[in-house]
Amino acid sequence: MVVSANSRNVVFVDGIRTPFGKAGPKGIYAETRADDLVVKTIRELLRRNPQLDPARVDEVAIAATTQTGDQGLTIGRTSAILAGLPETVPGFAIDRMCAGAMTAVTTTASGIGFGQYDVVIAGGVEHMGRHPMGEGADPNPRFLADRLVDPSALVMGNTAENLHDRFPSITKERTDAYAVASQNKYEAAKKAGYIADTLVPVATRSASGWGLATEDEPPRPGTTLEDLARLKTPFRPAGRITAGNAAGLNDGATAAILAGEDTATEMGLPIGMRMVGFAFQGVDPAVMGIGPVPATEKLLARTGLKIEDIGLFEINEAFAVQVLAFLEHFGIADDDPRVNQWGGAIACGHPLASSGVRLMTQLSRQFAQNPGVRYGLTTMCIGLGMGGTVIWENPNHKDYAAYEAGAK
Repeated sequence: MVVSANSRNVVFVDGIRTPFGKAGPKGIYAETRADDLVVKTIRELLRRNPQLDPARVDEVAIAATTQTGDQGLTIGRTSAILAGLPETVPGFAIDRMCAGAMTAVTTTASGIGFGQYDVVIAGGVEHMGRHPMGEGADPNPRFLADRLVDPSALVMGNTAENLHDRFPSITKERTDAYAVASQNKYEAAKKAGYIADTLVPVATRSASGWGLATEDEPPRPGTTLEDLARLKTPFRPAGRITAGNAAGLNDGATAAILAGEDTATEMGLPIGMRMVGFAFQGVDPAVMGIGPVPATEKLLARTGLKIEDIGLFEINEAFAVQVLAFLEHFGIADDDPRVNQWGGAIACGHPLASSGVRLMTQLSRQFAQNPGVRYGLTTMCIGLGMGGTVIWENPNHKDYAAYEAGAK
């Protein structure tokens, strides 16, 4: 008789990211390869956690939405080799558009929980300057001809305008106010030193010489409501989506170490947070921004938790309207202090497949600052009509610490 491995706790050990850049010929990473951005994050994780023997890494899962050029060739495997991991460490590539890194985490976490991995590295990269979203894609004509999806579903800005239509109470004024708050919270977190702790500096090269990227390029500190009110609405005449209340086009990479809790304890690795569960859910692609709502509802039902149990939220800010639709559904105020304490993608950027691990890295550090919080949530909308949510437990929570002390 074959006996399968027992399930076990999965923990988020550590996460890191490159500074995020603006996509395009003037961006900080215009002459930097996407795979080199991933390599930088992997090497930094190993540097920060020297107690982890690289040979103990069981898998490297790296996501990219556009898997071609320097984001192709099974980037999880190639980046592992380039980062100097032993050739015995396998790797693979994964794609779930904006939730690529989130899916890299949940997929490998499932392997850890089932006992088939002990330690993994999971993350994502997007070089939107080199590889614009949808580059080389050939959507099946039946999507539109057979009315399987509305034509607006293939343009993310149009789906955000559609979401405004669904939620007339979410006005442009509300989204602009949310965007200003995101910029302000990000700037405050940066000044406090919280953002720098999540970044690895990246050497850059261009025609003008060598440089060093040490901070995010997209933020616009000092943004005002008056500034945002003057911006164009490119997706509709007199629309509501602008460059100011949406994430931009960005380049960047993220990576994280995940492990079985028993393995992390054995190796002396830090435990940033413990995975409670995850869920993905499909929605009408024409309003893809609503995806986090049913994904979160599904996960709350699975775990037996209530939205009131969540003490910290990290919600990807693809568009302000998408965040506000989530908050409105769950009866959470636009300015609730539990939400995106350090600002979000409207300020720092959203290099598609990388963003899920940015959310997790920030939540892990916020857990350490907030021992009174037991549960936190990372969630994001996903192109073509999906949402993804992961709930995490804070190992620094005082009640849990008391339980652990009693158990020992």
